[in-house]
Amino acid sequence: MSAPILSIIVLAAMFLLATVLPINMGALAFVGAFLLGAVFLGMDPDAILDNFPGGLFLTLVGVTYLFAIAQNNGTINLLISKAVKLVDNRVALIPWVMFIITAAITAVGALGPAAVAIMAPIALSFAAKYKINPLMMGMLVVHGAQAGSFSPIAVYGVIVNDLVSGAGFPGSPMALFLTSLVFNLAIAVVLFFVLGGRKLSSSRVGQFVEQVAEARMAVSVGSHAADVSYKGSGSGTYGPRDPAGEGMPAMNTPAEKFPQIMTILGLIALAVVALGFKVDVGFVSITIAVLLALVSPKAQKGAVNKISWSTVLLICGMLTFVGVLQEAGTIEYVSDGVANLGAPLLAALLICYIGAVVSAFASSTAILAALIPLAIPFLDSGAISAVGVVCALAIASTIVDVSPFSTNGALVLANAPEGTDKDRFYKQILAYGGVVVVAGPPLAWATLVLPGLL
Repeated sequence: MSAPILSIIVLAAMFLLATVLPINMGALAFVGAFLLGAVFLGMDPDAILDNFPGGLFLTLVGVTYLFAIAQNNGTINLLISKAVKLVDNRVALIPWVMFIITAAITAVGALGPAAVAIMAPIALSFAAKYKINPLMMGMLVVHGAQAGSFSPIAVYGVIVNDLVSGAGFPGSPMALFLTSLVFNLAIAVVLFFVLGGRKLSSSRVGQFVEQVAEARMAVSVGSHAADVSYKGSGSGTYGPRDPAGEGMPAMNTPAEKFPQIMTILGLIALAVVALGFKVDVGFVSITIAVLLALVSPKAQKGAVNKISWSTVLLICGMLTFVGVLQEAGTIEYVSDGVANLGAPLLAALLICYIGAVVSAFASSTAILAALIPLAIPFLDSGAISAVGVVCALAIASTIVDVSPFSTNGALVLANAPEGTDKDRFYKQILAYGGVVVVAGPPLAWATLVLPGLL
């Protein structure tokens, strides 16, 4: 049996086991990478470990650690209250603020994962505080990142346009940018209404404050004889004596304000250094987190425990396995088979599907760099539009970054609001990612390639 076929069987077995049994798929993936690489392919263990995504590991740990400290010292709540005022307390506009800001960050040159790493923790904190569906909020952040990621000065846009021009085909940087922007915006609109956005349209932040106050009054009336400990807002249990004054936040003392000011400066520094100077977001975030821990040791107590270690295991294990798949020639095997088909339209659809499936587990940048050259043989025939195929392939290979196995999806999962059922949230993201992988490529193909308009 050939290595590519064997690797596909191993991958299918991993998915089956993770579905039937309560075993972290990342752990299964590490075992699969070892068995496939060392036992069947004869790879040295060091060569297998070369595929471990150290950069992503550091990003997941660094960002979640930083924002755990920001939550502990009250900075996240402070930012939420200030940002809500920008939309006149209209809850329904909050997800769109997140979408627009993330799109703007990527459009000016930031990588999608860097933008999502900064925006996802803040957006999901909003979702928890104001009863917004966390899946909708997290996915709008990811689609916002993809909406701006193909601008002529964005990383993805530069890569794709250079590949197209280098291959000698006429390109259209603006068509690439606008098609991605419109496609992701359309998906975001559908998500907004399907996941409860309409219910938020008549709500304002003040109404939630009133609801909490009423809930506290209902529990506390007539119960002073048996005080219970205060569990905190959102816990579902309220005692009659609230140490913060019946649920209202206590006034910050100068000692409490200082860590918050330093945290805000740290978040600004994260954006400036990671985005403006292209420094690795993982190193920057964990450096800032450690500095904040030194400034206020009490605020970082328990922050390490809030790092989503199960998510880290899941993502790092899967990406290590995908690296072994590449070593086995599985991706090249499948791509070559599609590229050699005689029907250009069908080949274009299948290439889009390959880009979507592989990119859901691996780097979108690497997939774009690999698949666009593979599309050249049937683009040479002139039977279909090169611009249309490139735009469709770019969209199909990046909208699947909502997958929990991709960097963007992993960041959303890792920053799930406190109190969220992580397993359920993971399954929701996985299900939505599956829908996008299945439906995204044919939609992009049907709108951009089949009509031949571009």
